[in-house]
Amino acid sequence: MRAAARAEWLQVLRTRWNLLAPRERAGLVLAGVLVAVALLWWVLLGPALATLRHAEAQHQQLDARLQAMRSLQSEAMALQNQPRITYDDALRALEASVRQRLGATAQLSVAGERATLTLKAAEPEALARWLAQARVNARAMPAEARLTRTPGPATAPARWDGSLVLTLPAR
Repeated sequence: MRAAARAEWLQVLRTRWNLLAPRERAGLVLAGVLVAVALLWWVLLGPALATLRHAEAQHQQLDARLQAMRSLQSEAMALQNQPRITYDDALRALEASVRQRLGATAQLSVAGERATLTLKAAEPEALARWLAQARVNARAMPAEARLTRTPGPATAPARWDGSLVLTLPAR
C-alpha cells in the first residue's frame, strides 16, 4: 500500500513539473541548488572551517599547558631524587629559612613533627620564596593555612597575617 501511494505521489509531482514553464523549472532548480549548498555549508564546511580558524590559538594554549606540566614534572622528579633528610636537619633548615626570608614578620614554634609559623604583616613575595625554600630545603609540607590579607601602605602591596602549619619529615 505504501509503495502505491509513493508512486502516485511521484506521478503527481512529475505532472506538475511538466506543466511548469521552462523558466519556472530553472528557478526551482536554482532554489534547490542554493538550499543544498547552504545545507552543505551549514552541516559540513562551516564547523570544519571554524575549527581550523581556532586551531592555532588552541595549539598554542595546549603547548603552554604542556610546558607547565613538564616543568612541574621535572620539579617533582628533582624533589623525589633529593636525599632523605633527618628531622633535626629539617628543623635547622626551616628555622634558618624563617630568619633569612621572613625575619621579624614571622615566629616559628615546633611541636613534634608539626611546625606552626605565625605571620604578622609578611610580604607576599617573601612568603612565597620562603614556602618554596621550606619545601625544598627542609622538606616541610604545608598542612594548614589560616591567612588574612591586610592592606599595606599606599605604595606597597598587601601583607599577610595569620598562621601556617607545616609537617616536617618523620623522626
